[in-house]
Amino acid sequence: MKVKQTVLPSTFDSLKTKTYGTITGPIVMIGFGSIGRGTLPLLERHFKFDKNRLVVIDPSDRDRRLLDERGISFLQVALTEQNYQRVLTPLLTEGGGQGFCVNLSVDVSSLDVMKLCRQLGALYIDTVVEPWAGFYFDSSKGAAERSNYALRETLLAEKEQNPGGATAVSCCGANPGMVSWFVKQALVNLAQDLGLKDAVPKNRDGWARLMQKVGVKGVHISERDTQRAASPKPMNQFVNTWSVEGFVSEGLQPAELGWGTFEKWMPETGKRHAAGCQAAIYLQQPGANTRVRTWCPTPGPQYGRLVTHNEAISIADYFTVGEGAAADYRPTCHYAYHPSNDAVLSLEEMFGRMGDRQPRHHILEENEIVDGIDELGVLLYGHEKNAYWYGSQLSIEETRELAPYQNATGLQVSSAVIAGMAWALENPEAGIVEADEMDFARCLEFQRPYLGPVKGYYTDWHPLKDRAGFFPEDLDHEDPWQFKNVLVR
Repeated sequence: MKVKQTVLPSTFDSLKTKTYGTITGPIVMIGFGSIGRGTLPLLERHFKFDKNRLVVIDPSDRDRRLLDERGISFLQVALTEQNYQRVLTPLLTEGGGQGFCVNLSVDVSSLDVMKLCRQLGALYIDTVVEPWAGFYFDSSKGAAERSNYALRETLLAEKEQNPGGATAVSCCGANPGMVSWFVKQALVNLAQDLGLKDAVPKNRDGWARLMQKVGVKGVHISERDTQRAASPKPMNQFVNTWSVEGFVSEGLQPAELGWGTFEKWMPETGKRHAAGCQAAIYLQQPGANTRVRTWCPTPGPQYGRLVTHNEAISIADYFTVGEGAAADYRPTCHYAYHPSNDAVLSLEEMFGRMGDRQPRHHILEENEIVDGIDELGVLLYGHEKNAYWYGSQLSIEETRELAPYQNATGLQVSSAVIAGMAWALENPEAGIVEADEMDFARCLEFQRPYLGPVKGYYTDWHPLKDRAGFFPEDLDHEDPWQFKNVLVR
């Protein structure tokens, strides 16, 4: 049975005139793909800045027309490890004020650009810890070296070595990013429904202990994208609702998940990391070809893809009580993604070709999509009420009313970027921060008008519920939420 709980519905009033802050220096947007195009009009809508000091950098000029129409400078160049300092330094420092770098690129090192921005005193935001080109497909690196765990550890090391200073927001898109704010809101809702008073902690330790007290065993970042186009996917083309390059790259990385203290079993392909925070494990198999059982409000039970994402590690780490592999409490956490049907077909085609990528890529634009929603939320499970999903149910129809140049998937990402930028302007000396460390309520206040219905649902579903017993399976019947029962083997 599903019980629907409505929580503070979105308000669309005065969106076009609501100012979130003032950017006093130059703005450099790196990358003008689907997310860059969607972020631009929101940037113009919600921030005061000198348009003559905004420059967009991208190796392709495919969408330059949108910039020319607005009188925005465009620099067609591919940033590399050899040229990024020379290109970015004058752009971020010219004319005074505090610059802001909005990094929405692929194949550009987030960490290197972040470090440069902080040296220059500029604010910074990105949506992923991105490496330089070639990292994801480097056959000389083992699975552990190509993991998001390894990439995040480089960020944590930089944060420890250089604390404080100009704010740099790491991994602030829909997921990673927004979903970390959803986890906190969902946890507060759950705690209140269980009768716990004063359920909004004031620090990281308080949040971890609250999750432990509530009895949450784990979190699925559970998503279902039902957006569909009038024309079906053609052969030899990868169709997606967001960056094909980004999805393929992360999909071919090893599957990764935050590894909870309640887990009793590990897959044969599962491996622990030799160093670092010890909050996660990885599997010796690509995430986009690894299926898990999960639940979303609209379809109910579904298969998801265990694609590696930074938030699977950062959330598990943030809510840890104790330290390292011997922690007293840690939730299991992983992405469980059912992309659009065209993307599923694209993945099947690609893996059927032994991982050889299709020669043609296509991102579904808002004018191609007939209908559908991107239902993206967090499923907190294993507690007294079994499972609670909280998230955004944004439709393509609502997206068209709210903002141009993007579908529902894109708007969930671009609005999170805008929320992160607004928070950074209010907290300009916070140093390097992950979304888990930000003021979740304030960030959702900025973002919520763009998320469509934001709701919570309780469900009695679990991975063993109504499971057909046609074939023998090695299952844990004592604890339905064990990863042993979640993983499709």
